Amino acid sequence: MSLTPAFLDELRARTSLSTLIGKTTKLTKAGREYKGCCPFHNEKTPSFYVNDDKGFYHCFGCSAHGDAIRWMTDQRGLPFIDAVKELAQAAGMEMPAQDRRAAERAERAQSLHDVMAAAADWFRQQLDGLEGAPARDLLERRGISDATKRNFGFGFAPDARGKLRTALKQFGDAMLIEAGLLISVEGKEPYDRFRGRLMIPIRDARGRVIAFGGRIIGDGEPKYLNSPDTPLFDKGRTLYNLDRALPAARKADRVFVVEGYMDAIALAQAGIGEVVAPLGTALTEHQLERLWRIADVPTLCLDGDNAGQKAAMRAAHRALPLLAPGRSLQFVTLPDGQDPDDLIRAKGAGALEALVREASPLVDRLWAHELAAEPLTTPEQRAGFRARMGELAKTIGDPVVRSEYHAEFRRRYDEQFGNQRRPFERGRSFEPRQPFVPRRPGQKWTPPPAPVTEDAKALHAAGNIDRVLAKAVLAGLIRHPVEIARHMEVLGSLRMADGALGRLFEAVVDVALEDRELDSSRLVTILADSGFEAVARDLLRADRMPYSFTQPTGDVTRAREDLDEAIAILVARPEVDAALADATSAMQARFTDEAFERQVALLREKQALELRLANLVQSNEDARAFDSEDD
Repeated sequence: MSLTPAFLDELRARTSLSTLIGKTTKLTKAGREYKGCCPFHNEKTPSFYVNDDKGFYHCFGCSAHGDAIRWMTDQRGLPFIDAVKELAQAAGMEMPAQDRRAAERAERAQSLHDVMAAAADWFRQQLDGLEGAPARDLLERRGISDATKRNFGFGFAPDARGKLRTALKQFGDAMLIEAGLLISVEGKEPYDRFRGRLMIPIRDARGRVIAFGGRIIGDGEPKYLNSPDTPLFDKGRTLYNLDRALPAARKADRVFVVEGYMDAIALAQAGIGEVVAPLGTALTEHQLERLWRIADVPTLCLDGDNAGQKAAMRAAHRALPLLAPGRSLQFVTLPDGQDPDDLIRAKGAGALEALVREASPLVDRLWAHELAAEPLTTPEQRAGFRARMGELAKTIGDPVVRSEYHAEFRRRYDEQFGNQRRPFERGRSFEPRQPFVPRRPGQKWTPPPAPVTEDAKALHAAGNIDRVLAKAVLAGLIRHPVEIARHMEVLGSLRMADGALGRLFEAVVDVALEDRELDSSRLVTILADSGFEAVARDLLRADRMPYSFTQPTGDVTRAREDLDEAIAILVARPEVDAALADATSAMQARFTDEAFERQVALLREKQALELRLANLVQSNEDARAFDSEDD
């Protein structure tokens, strides 16, 4: 489907933002606006404002900013298209027509949602019936309250091969099989997948039941049984309790990962709602990426037994290639043999919070695990350990983070084994000598340059903005005003530009935020009244800049993607340049392997940014050449 700017603008206009936000956040009237405590960070004094007339919210404490769609994606955690669908349904708007195959898939998915909702209702009824007594006893022994039982939708599957099939016969066997509720065996009648189990619904980010987990009541294997993968359910991409955890996690600015459903439910019952669980497997790359959209450093709180700790290490290794500046994991170590549910029931939520305060960062967990893996008493064993740590660092994709891990592992290695490798240096640390540079006759000695200060780095970043690229980005925002609100993060970078460029950018942003229905020509007309007509029209000359987003015609989706990439490069370049200047200065002051490797890594990152920019130009030229051939 094609979501045009006109459709999205109409959707925003029909949505009462204060009503939408007021469903989960307490708001009070403040003049023509509403105010409340920000749901994105903890605060006692309200600094979060909602303006229905202008159609956006803004927090003066944490700078959270957006419209109705942004609220659904950031606070509710919905994918963009799901956010639009939900808002459109509430506003009474029809979504744009889909192609035939997409429409068939959507209709099929909707039918399966109906099946799963009916199954969840039936399981709940069985839990409250005579046959559900053993399941109710299990919940009571586990300390699950009636309120928690209702909130999480617990149910019961009777120990029979065809009761669910009979109860949901209106949907037909084929659909029940596709939903994962029946097992099909060639030459035999389909039969119920879940039998004699406590049933736990698994919901998607919108709160719709997409699968079930079944816990056996007595003895038997498997203890837990999940639904198979279906058109609704992908085990490797789903996190249990995500729909409930998202609002709590946004407010607390943290998210816990536990091993199983009952752990997540126990923590939620104890007042820790920002908790999710994978579904019987180690965390996947998709699940990690989803967690990082919620919090920069998720906390893994897995069982204290060997299996739980092995799962923690698998997650640590799987996370390494995906690390980025500021994005990592931390680990809570539970008492041996206990899971979070055991700890909460024995000592309460305070015991877990105390462990969280002592959580280990990812680098500590990796180091401690490898250090304890085997004896390190001989040079060969220590060399093997050092090689393993180097190989771990090499798996990190981001060059800056990789360089930092290499340096940190080397520092720890020197601290751990320095005395064993250099007994004659016991009592003093190794100081590398500076390279000898002979002085010319009469030349006075001067000390090496000091490391770059924070003020110097800030000044360097401000003066190092790529003005040519900044002009292209500004032209792209004037050409596509609807994109301005999505790129508030670039304000700081462009405002550092002096002269007319910086003033024009501030004017463009102010006008665009005041009027969300602007098109390019109307924006230029308004800018003309402020004296910016000549420079704005000059920027819009297609022959001046070789980017898709500066052209008057072309693929709008591609222009938007290219503009995103250009803005990312524009923001990253001064930061990399400042870090490179800092690393170069540090190496000049004292040459070490770590300083040299950091400088090389930053040089490579700078080259990578230049290559990305060159690719933007080349892709536009290729597209224009292709269009010319078609003509």
